[in-house]
Amino acid sequence: MNAAAVDRSRFEFLLRAGDNGLILGQRLVVLIGHAPILEEELGMANVALDLLGHARMWLSYAGEVEGANRTEDDLAYFRGASEFRNALLVEQDNGDFAATIVRQFLFDTWHARALGAWSASSDERIAGIAQKAKREVDYHVTRSGDWVARLGDGTDESHARMQTALAQLWPYTGELFIADDVDRELAARGIAGSPEELRDAWLGDVAAVFARATLSIPEDAWTPSGGKRGLHSEHLSYLLAEMQSLRRSVPGTRW
Repeated sequence: MNAAAVDRSRFEFLLRAGDNGLILGQRLVVLIGHAPILEEELGMANVALDLLGHARMWLSYAGEVEGANRTEDDLAYFRGASEFRNALLVEQDNGDFAATIVRQFLFDTWHARALGAWSASSDERIAGIAQKAKREVDYHVTRSGDWVARLGDGTDESHARMQTALAQLWPYTGELFIADDVDRELAARGIAGSPEELRDAWLGDVAAVFARATLSIPEDAWTPSGGKRGLHSEHLSYLLAEMQSLRRSVPGTRW
């Protein structure tokens, strides 16, 4: 494999990591002003800021690897939906508070495991970003996990809403552990571990919290996928239209 092909795979990996944070951060930003309590208002804003900060680091490095003079802002605001590489899970609509929390917890637990693996990357830049981000994401896992337990083992209504949200969102978790040629190439070179290796540990993490929450894990069945290839749900197009509108209409504005 030549250096150009390796850099292309590295670029794809960096887009995936950056786009996950960017899109989920944008989802959370929309909810500011609508949280059920003030403490959660602040918590949600802090998590969104963390994710956007991670996105900036990943996408900034992606622009350098690509070598086309695109900045993190260019990659955030001037790509269409088919050029985004985020997982389908993070682009799903916010729904009610139960759905927001379940989506966050499923992603947070995977994110922490992934960052732990990437922290050992042979690419020192990737390892450094992952190590910095993981310190923040460990808090995200605690926060969302506490909410899952609180709502799942709460009232009859909160339990039912959490179980419904889990049934709706669980199928999207399968995509997080599907390896493609980019994943296999980077794993072989020690740049990023294979996502398939994360599943068992992740499943143990979520199962422990769901047991506290008295929630039942749905059986694995249909697994929607395609985010890594730029195949997305209709939710992403609407999100990008809102997120990118100012930058596209007023050139030169910045984050």
